[in-house]
Amino acid sequence: MSAMQVDAQEIDESLYSRQLYVLGHEAMRRMAGSEVLVVGMKGLGVEVAKNVVLAGVKAVGVWDEGKAEVGDLGTQFFLREEDIGKSRASVTAPRLAELNSYVPVHEVTGYPEVTIDMVKKYQVVVMTNTPLAKQLEINDYCHANGIAFISADVRGLFGSVFNDFGSKFTCVDPTGESPLTGMIASIDRDADGIVTGLEESRHGLEDGDYVTFSEVKGMTELNGCEPRKVTVKGPYTFSVGDTSNLSDYVSGGIFTQVKMPKVIEFKSLRESLKSPELFITDFAKFDRPATLHVGFQALAAFVDQHGRLPRPRHPHDGKLVIELAKQIAKDAGNTDELDDKVLTELAYQSSGEVSPMVAVIGGFVAQEVLKAISAKFHPMVQSMYFDSLESLPTELPHEDDCQPINSRYDGQIAVFGAKFQQKINEQRQFLVGSGAIGCEMLKNWSMMGLGSEGHGVIHVTDLDTIEKSNLNRQFLFRAKDVGKFKAESAAAAVAEMNPALKGKIIAHQDRVGVETENVYGDDFFAQIDGVTNALDNVAARQYMDRRCVFYQKPLLESGTLGTKANTQVVIPFMTESYSSSQDPPEKSIPSCTVKNFPNAIEHTIQWAREKFDEFFVNPPTNVNLYLSAPNFVEQLKASGQQLDQLKTVRKYLVSERPRSFEECIEWARLKFEDDYVNEIKQLLYNLPKDQVTSTGQPFWSGPKRAPDPLEFDINDPIHFEYLVAAANLHAFNYGLKGDTDPAVFKRVVETMKIPEFQPKVAKIQVRDDEPVTNETEGADEDVGSILSGLPQPSDMAGFRLNPVGFEKDDDSNHHIDFITAASNLRALNYSITTADRHRTKLIAGKIIPAIATTTALAVGLVCLELYKIIDGHKKLEDYKNGFVNLALPFFGFSEPIAAAKNKYGNTEWTIWDRFDIRGNPTLQEFIDYFKNEHKLEVSMVSSGVSMLWSSFTPAAKSKERLPMKMSELIETVSKKPIEPWVRSVIVEIMCDDEETGDDVEVPYVLVHLQ
Repeated sequence: MSAMQVDAQEIDESLYSRQLYVLGHEAMRRMAGSEVLVVGMKGLGVEVAKNVVLAGVKAVGVWDEGKAEVGDLGTQFFLREEDIGKSRASVTAPRLAELNSYVPVHEVTGYPEVTIDMVKKYQVVVMTNTPLAKQLEINDYCHANGIAFISADVRGLFGSVFNDFGSKFTCVDPTGESPLTGMIASIDRDADGIVTGLEESRHGLEDGDYVTFSEVKGMTELNGCEPRKVTVKGPYTFSVGDTSNLSDYVSGGIFTQVKMPKVIEFKSLRESLKSPELFITDFAKFDRPATLHVGFQALAAFVDQHGRLPRPRHPHDGKLVIELAKQIAKDAGNTDELDDKVLTELAYQSSGEVSPMVAVIGGFVAQEVLKAISAKFHPMVQSMYFDSLESLPTELPHEDDCQPINSRYDGQIAVFGAKFQQKINEQRQFLVGSGAIGCEMLKNWSMMGLGSEGHGVIHVTDLDTIEKSNLNRQFLFRAKDVGKFKAESAAAAVAEMNPALKGKIIAHQDRVGVETENVYGDDFFAQIDGVTNALDNVAARQYMDRRCVFYQKPLLESGTLGTKANTQVVIPFMTESYSSSQDPPEKSIPSCTVKNFPNAIEHTIQWAREKFDEFFVNPPTNVNLYLSAPNFVEQLKASGQQLDQLKTVRKYLVSERPRSFEECIEWARLKFEDDYVNEIKQLLYNLPKDQVTSTGQPFWSGPKRAPDPLEFDINDPIHFEYLVAAANLHAFNYGLKGDTDPAVFKRVVETMKIPEFQPKVAKIQVRDDEPVTNETEGADEDVGSILSGLPQPSDMAGFRLNPVGFEKDDDSNHHIDFITAASNLRALNYSITTADRHRTKLIAGKIIPAIATTTALAVGLVCLELYKIIDGHKKLEDYKNGFVNLALPFFGFSEPIAAAKNKYGNTEWTIWDRFDIRGNPTLQEFIDYFKNEHKLEVSMVSSGVSMLWSSFTPAAKSKERLPMKMSELIETVSKKPIEPWVRSVIVEIMCDDEETGDDVEVPYVLVHLQ
């Protein structure tokens, strides 16, 4: 089956949903028709293959004639101790196949070495751990025959990647970003064709972009025109070339960016060795790739001469590599100065392989494989060299400490030494979350040996259970694990990878938060060395950040969004915390836009999402509260929503309560009439299409699109989908059996009589700051009359409605079906382009697009920082925060921002500092301490929301409180007991400098109660 024969419907969206939002259906169809060969099944090869299999290509072939060795166990996560001596490829292939039932994985057999015949059938060939001469041979053939070729290697803390996708490779979408679109205020009819956007709406375009147009009035030749090249004139204006021969512009219009294909010319490996095009991953190391380009060739030459790689930290071997590198550079006419220190480290580490580097390079290469197949995103051009020399211990290991000891960690020992390996083994880490990032983190930790010996331990917590959509990127889980707790399954999976973790990895099913501080409190944090977040929401990240600051523990933070990733390292007394700087809040849509003036599909999707709650969630919830909560009416009165809420309760409990599914269909049909016919007619009754503003300008202009009411048609697919979803959800509320038979719906609808629309006087909300005063049905009713018409809760014992719990990933529950249909009907009202179910689900479900390649790379970067934390002697400039976009591709690194300094008197302090007071002093002793020890006059003392004392406290109350122990004082004022697991409390003080009398800002105080 060719790629173009694979229909979008054949893509298992329940499995690939998060990835589809990154790659799209077209790219996935191309992938489903492509086969990939991965040569070499050591750590790097299996990492690449793992990510490609998860992505969903047609098939993957693996080749490796080598036998598994004990040192392979430090990076090859599909090998077990009992596999030593067996064929790496034979053992690995079936385990790779378990990752994705849609992707056959086969071992390529019958070839003692890689040959041209072997690679002919594949669309992409990836070569790892392969001699350079063999790479050249295979690349020559691939370059001449249209086969994409990638070679990659990891040598200690160094990695290399080479891409060759052919002499003319067409990239159809270089960035993967959604096309920019915007509304137009004017278009000049002249030689420049200046387009001006609406005020306060930056177009976001760049020189060289292309746009086309729609809905332009007057200059209609632009509507649907061939893409026109943009020249940016300002943030709100751009030129599209000569428009002087077009009609006069009248009004309106929308520009839409058009993604133009880009043709990229790749050189062969043979050419690139002589004149490389180097991709920079770290601009602080701008000169390093040139040295490493020669250095990796020198390693290949060393292997050719000696039949082995240089020995770990062997000075003589290191010198030989430098000599070879300088000779290679000289032969190539390269006069650039080489960095001997970098070349020496490359030689010293070359026999080693560490899991985090494998994850970084493997994730990157796998994404390049997908680019070669799908033509989606810009490939790396053309040679990449990456290193993390900063991860080496501050005290470099000696040669003797780096020799192999027949251990699974020999590859890591070759780089860091056996003493440092022991520090890794005895680490005590807390991993918060075991989803996509958490799975990759645990895999890397198990390969590194983290927490596997002595007092070492790994705690992992996650309260979620495994869903099918998780399997595409949370690679520790299999189909048999669906429904199980993530933390337990992940812990079991990595303990199988490294048996030394059995009994050393403890799984929890807790949400981190105030409610679990009895579990994750003083005792817990005292027994761990650091925290690693693998979370998917900002609130939980900020909470863990506060806990790490409080307990003065390092925190490793990371996150992904499609092909983008960021990593952050937080070090006590050195860096700012995660919460110190935040992204700007997400821009919200004005309520008046959603309610009355939508102009984009995002507006109608939000409206539909709110309708979902308005119809199927809130009313049944309120009915149940009315029937079960004795003080429900009083609560409504306090909220100011008593009348409207009680009317809704009456509708759902009495006047509109269905007794059959047919009545649910009738209800859905009337809702259609209310929302897509009558509401629009009412809006146009109050604001006719010819309405003008106080300045004489048309009201319906710019972002305000004049709507049109719909005419119901049961044969229109969107109309019918709305009825089916709405009727079935309404039936669910009442425990009635639903149906989807079109004949049932037609029979009911055709016998219904639809009430005629009666306009009413109402004020339409035009701006968000205007009050909404629309008249409602029965406005003259009062609470008493409504309550008198409701049954008494005691008369309806046992009766309850079923509120709908929104679930975006169940394709059979009608939730996304309703929102899609409701949104698209609203879009049709306003002549907005509709959205398919896939896009609607993304926006309504607030889904975070995700792909395994990005996750693997991000986690690798985090673990490279973990080495530095374990070392414990690094400077601020040694640490790196990372920013990656695999689509472009782009790597960016920066040193963490130092913790901001505050000052009182001559004392500097940061967020990491506090006053520690032990022995549970009295309030008087507490105040005296600051006066005597720090020359500070305390003017106010508080804890949480309770003010314990101030200089304004009445004398009698002060006399009563000053002798109290701080614990007694806090309990007395807050009227809450201090929980028994709490060993210390935070107290905040306001102070004056004793000498100057000025107010000063000081750290908080930690009062130890024991």
